[in-house]
Amino acid sequence: MKLKIDPDSSVPIYVQIEDSIHSFIAAGQLKPGEQLPTIRELAADIRVNLNTVARAYFELDREGVISTQRGKGTFVTGVLDKEQIERKRQRLLHSIIEATLEEAWSLGYSPVEIKKAFQEEMKVWLDRNRK
Repeated sequence: MKLKIDPDSSVPIYVQIEDSIHSFIAAGQLKPGEQLPTIRELAADIRVNLNTVARAYFELDREGVISTQRGKGTFVTGVLDKEQIERKRQRLLHSIIEATLEEAWSLGYSPVEIKKAFQEEMKVWLDRNRK
């Protein structure tokens, strides 16, 4: 399992890890019962903080995709059903929007400016993609 992380992406790294593991499961590259790398191993492999990997594993465990067994390791438990996939998609969308809003706010834009720019860009994007 070779994860690729984009540190410049607006998607949080822990979400990128989750998405990668979901993709590996969906593609059959990770099967139920298969052991995942330890948090420490994966963090070293993709060069991220241990807490970032721990958060991704926590979220995957909470979703029922993996299971951590004390003293034995972390294992794939199964694939997501349609409802879980939709919740995951919505959480990802909100993470992207939140990251964008945080960046715009940190650059000094007001909520009114952000909203106006978003609406303008959404209109342009919709016009471009309706063809």
